[in-house]
This record gives sequence, C-alpha cells and structure tokens, in this order.
Amino acid sequence: MRAQSVNIVGAGLAGALLAILLGRRGFAVTLYEKRPDPRNTLPESGRSINLALAARGIRALTRAGIMDKVQPLLIAMRGRMIHELTGAPSLLPYGQRESEVIFSTGRAPLNRLLIEEAARHSNVMLRFGQAWSGNEYATQSAPTIAADGGGSAVRRSLAAAGLIEVHEEPLDHDYKELTLPPVGGHHVLDPHALHIWPRGGFMLIALPNPDLSFTATLFLARNGPHGFESLHDPQSVQEFFRREFPDAVPLIPDLIEEFRTHPQAQLGTIHAAPWHVGGKVLLLGDAAHAMVPFHGQGMNAAFEDCALLDELLESHEDWGTLFAQFEAVRRPHATAIAQMALENYIEMREAVRDPKFVRHKALALELERRFPDRFIPRYAMVMFHPEIPYGEALRRGAVQAGILQELDGRRDAAGGVDLQLAEQLVRERLPVLKIASVRAGTSVTLEP
Repeated sequence: MRAQSVNIVGAGLAGALLAILLGRRGFAVTLYEKRPDPRNTLPESGRSINLALAARGIRALTRAGIMDKVQPLLIAMRGRMIHELTGAPSLLPYGQRESEVIFSTGRAPLNRLLIEEAARHSNVMLRFGQAWSGNEYATQSAPTIAADGGGSAVRRSLAAAGLIEVHEEPLDHDYKELTLPPVGGHHVLDPHALHIWPRGGFMLIALPNPDLSFTATLFLARNGPHGFESLHDPQSVQEFFRREFPDAVPLIPDLIEEFRTHPQAQLGTIHAAPWHVGGKVLLLGDAAHAMVPFHGQGMNAAFEDCALLDELLESHEDWGTLFAQFEAVRRPHATAIAQMALENYIEMREAVRDPKFVRHKALALELERRFPDRFIPRYAMVMFHPEIPYGEALRRGAVQAGILQELDGRRDAAGGVDLQLAEQLVRERLPVLKIASVRAGTSVTLEP
C-alpha cells in the first residue's frame, strides 16, 4: 500500500509502536493521546502491573528496529520463585534453555522510549492532551486505528452507534500495587525471578525493576470475608499480610500508606465484534481484545498485532480489505490467549503448589528434551515461540495435557514413567513442528 495519512488513537505501548512502524514506511501519522506527554510528566503511581516482555514482543520491537534501545530497560527472569508459608522459596524454571527467560520492564520507561522513537520520524505528529470524540472517525478522510487500551473511547463510541457489539467479562478479583524498595543498594529478593506467594484463592507477585526495587501486586477477590472489602483499616491489612505473606511484610515498609493510597483496580476480558468498520476504523491491541494479565501477554499480543498489521500492509492496496484480513487472521488467536490468560491465574495462585502440577511440569520438560520438534510445553509455546500462533499453542497444549495425564496415571510402583509408551503417544498425537532455532530473540545475561 502506498504511503498516505493515518490516524492512531492512543499513545500507549501499542499506539506508539504502531506509529514507529508506519512512520518507517513513510505514512503521515497523527498520534492522538488524551493524557499529557509522558516525557514531561511523572507516571501515575500504583496502576502499572509490571510488564513481562517475551519473544512475541521482542520480535515486533526488532521489526521496528528498536530492540537494542529497549534492552537496557529489561531484567531477565528465569522462572517463578514460589514463596510458601513455610520453608525456603523454590524456583520453578520457565524452560530448560538459557535463552528461555522473560523480561521484566516498567510500563512508563518503555512507553517514553517508544514515544521518543516515534517522534524521531518527521512524518509522525504527536498530539497530547487531545481526546478523540465519538464522531471524529466519520469526518476524517484518513483511516483511524484505535490503540487506546482496555477502556477504549473509540470502541465505546462505535458500540454506542450500533456499529459493533462489545461483551465485557469482569474478573471478580481486583488488584493493588505495592513497593519493595532496595536495601543497601540491592534488590531485596532474587532479581532474576518472578516471585509468587500463591495462596489458593489469591496471590501476591513481585517483579524486579532496574531501579533495584520490586513492584508487588496483590490479586484478591473484590468481596467476601477473604476479599478486599475485609481489609478496611490498617489493623486488618497488617494482620492479613502478617498471616498470609509473613516473609514479604518486612520488605514493604510503606505497606499501610500504599495500601490506603494506591487504587484498587479491576481486571477483565473484553470481546468486541467486529474489530473494524469498513476501511475507516480498526480496533487493535487491548482496545479490541483486552485480557487479564496472568500470562504476561497483553503487551506482547498488542505488539504482535502491530507487527502483523505492518506485514499485511505489504500485500494490500486498500484499508478495508487490510482491516478485514487483519481481523480474520488475528481474532482466533486473540480468543485463545484470552482463555489461556484466565487459566494461568489458577496455575499461578494455586496449581504451582500441587505435587501433581510439579510432576507434570518435570515430565513435560523431559518429553521436550526427547522430542524437541514435537513436544513443547504450552507455556513455552506462548512465551518463547512466536512462530507458533496462540491458537495452535492452545490446541497442542490440550493434546499434551492429555498425554501427561495418561503417563502420570500409569507410573510404575517406583514412580517411573513408561518412556516407550510416552514415545508412542507423542509420535501418534503430535505432528512435527517447524520451530525457530533462536528462541528468545535477544541475548541473556544473569548477573549474580
């Protein structure tokens, strides 16, 4: 498609990356954002949910030519550090290769970098402090791509006009962020792990930051005797944390004040149909398919949206067919990752404590070692293999779960697995995959 004018609504992560990609192609891009320019303001406190950059996001940033600039913002995490009520924390690695890590990064610094890179293109115009009204898409001659997040004003205006249907599935759990500051110039926990305090019906997590702090997030039911509504004063908050997360309490010196002042934010899944209105408007990223954050794929999926749209531009001559094909290709995979994100909440807060889960994970890694072109754990397919679409990861993951269940149920008296049966099941049920030789797409250095 020849270069022309295009509007992008929302200068968050997806909107800014898309502006870079389209700017590189010579499009005249106008990027609208209702908030002030983040290059000149402090980030909002307590609403970030630290991001986990994985292979899909890395591939999109590499496509935009900026991965080398993003690298200094990243901290490699090699697995989940599980904090039970008793005993020492234990690490569950994400994978079995050195490159199979995910990267913690802060939303605000990454967003600033993307906006700075977009601004380097003379054909990209940034308009901050400018909200997008509901009628503007109808009067603009240029197509509009809405990347304005889960609370998308464009999506709401299209729904109000009867042009699309929207279904929201709120989660009955909310979240609140807290801070684990550094002590003595060091992280207070292992910085190369995502720390989880799983407690069955709820959990606390903590991700490392380059400033040596951790951002901790409490995910808890909104209502009920074990929900946020029961934490109504300093005493109830202190008692709850001392009971459930005793090893974390000394690491959160401002617990009471942050719990009081930081917002209690909601989570949910958003389904919209269609994502586009002819060649005039397209919803992209969270504006089209917001999901819960428990698989660390919201940003990665949005970046993958941007990369796909950029790729499809090479074979389309009009916006209408481009938008239609983008939705046709992307929708089933957006649905798949939304489902896996919900399932991963159960895994993080509960299943990681189950000996059966640990056995299955160990067996999955063994099968991957023996049959690397056929058996790849579902988590690894999602996080480390962008060449495997989300929908295929969901489908193959279900097949693999059945194999693991069957093998686990037929262990011998000593707890051993019938590896001959394992080979038979894997070869019968899992066709060979074509996978990339470079899995994470970026170098990994773990400092002691």
